[in-house]
Amino acid sequence: MGVKLLDRTRKISRLLHNNSSFVVVFNDICKCVGDILSANVLVVSAKGKVLGVYEKDDIPSLQDMLTDNVGEHIDADLNERFLSVLSTKENSNLTTLGFEKASDSDYTAVILPIDFAGGRLGTTFIYRLKKEFSVDDIILSEYANTVIELEMMRSIYEEDVEEKRQMAAIDAAISALSDSEKKAVMYTLDMLNEDMEGTIVVSHISKTYGITRSIIVNAIHKMESAGILLAQSKGMRGTFIKVVNPAIFTEITSQKDSND
Repeated sequence: MGVKLLDRTRKISRLLHNNSSFVVVFNDICKCVGDILSANVLVVSAKGKVLGVYEKDDIPSLQDMLTDNVGEHIDADLNERFLSVLSTKENSNLTTLGFEKASDSDYTAVILPIDFAGGRLGTTFIYRLKKEFSVDDIILSEYANTVIELEMMRSIYEEDVEEKRQMAAIDAAISALSDSEKKAVMYTLDMLNEDMEGTIVVSHISKTYGITRSIIVNAIHKMESAGILLAQSKGMRGTFIKVVNPAIFTEITSQKDSND
């Protein structure tokens, strides 16, 4: 039994060792665990957002309170019940989680909180029909959950690094602008749509706000050189602007508020 468990854990370890990009997709972990345990697997964030999912063909998914689409959110009440689980809860009956269909009682589940440094990051939910999870199954589940915890922390760290990089680029770009150029950037961004893009006419901004065309063009060029936005001439129709560093909106708004 010990050799079998070791072999199973090695299958999960290979996800880390064989990935040249050093990035493990949560779906890959879910599939690996699901195949080993013959179970459906779901990984959700603390806010209930689905980060990874795997469903076996012979195990009907629980669509009434779950979703099998990464990026979507599970039922809010169910997520609250997940968050109330503070340690591994094995062989749990789904009716205790709020599943009300008669067939739901045929399932058994393992609920594993994803914690790191005292903070709750999410939940791993593993379930299958009728067959209870053995001690070895629980050990494997907790090992996989540790891998998921590490991947979540890596993602959070990389997001934090990227956010700081974006803010540093914005601070450097704005510090290189004159007061008039800052206003030109504000007015240009105000004309973009909710997708942070749009076609602007420099002459229109110039006439509307009393800023010379050269100042507006220089401001756009400086933002483009800093990697804040992309600009493409459309000839007589104007200039197409697309923001690639959305943090500029936060910084420009704070600049605008301080000037009011």
